[in-house]
Amino acid sequence: MKKRIVFRGELALCIVIVLNSFGVDLMLYSGSGISAISSVPYIVSEVLTCFTLGTWTYLFQTALVVALMIMRKQITPSYLFSFAVGIAFGKLMDLHQLWILQLPLTMVLRIVYFAISYAAIVIGISLSNHCKLPIIPTDLFPRETSAILKTPYQSVKTIFDVSCLAVTLMISLTYFHCIIGIGLGTLLSAFTMGKMIGLIDAKVDKQFVFVSFMEPPGAARV
Repeated sequence: MKKRIVFRGELALCIVIVLNSFGVDLMLYSGSGISAISSVPYIVSEVLTCFTLGTWTYLFQTALVVALMIMRKQITPSYLFSFAVGIAFGKLMDLHQLWILQLPLTMVLRIVYFAISYAAIVIGISLSNHCKLPIIPTDLFPRETSAILKTPYQSVKTIFDVSCLAVTLMISLTYFHCIIGIGLGTLLSAFTMGKMIGLIDAKVDKQFVFVSFMEPPGAARV
C-alpha cells in the first residue's frame, strides 16, 4: 500500500481560509453569481449596507454555529473556535476585494475567473474536511449536520446550498423585485459542488494523512 504524505492540519486550515475567501470574491467578480453558501450574507449586505460583505458573512456563520449547538444540545468548544476562524475568513474577504476589483474584465476572463474560483472553493472545502481542526462555519455546518443526522455529506451539502439559494432568491425578489447575486455559476455550484468535493475528498484520502495539535502524528495512520 502506498505510503501517504503527512500534512499539517494547521497549514491546511490557513490554506482553506485564504482559498475560500478568495474563491467567493472572485466568483462574484466574474459575474457568474456568488457561491451558494455566501449568497445569503451577500444579499443581506445589499439590503442592509451598514456592514461589509465580510462582516455579514461572519454574522451568518455565527448563526450557523448557534444552530449546530442547538442540534447538539450542548456548547461545543470546537464550534466556538470555528466562529473565530469565521471572523478571519470574513476579514480576508474584505481584503481580497481590494485587489480583485482591479482585475481586467472580458467575457473570456469572466469564464476563467469562474473556473478558478470554483476550483479554489472545492479544494478549500475538501481540505477543511480533512484538517482535523475546527473549520469555517459554512464548511462545518454541512459536515456536522451530516454526522448528527447520519446522512451522506454530499446530500446534506447540496440541500444546504439549495436552501441558501432559496433564501437569497426570496430576499432578492422581495426587496429588489429582481434576482441579485444569483447567476449561472451559482446554480452550477449549488448542484455540483457537493459531488465534486466528494471526488476530491477521495483523492486526498489516497495521497495524504492529516495531523494537528488536536491529533498528534502518533494518532494518525499513514
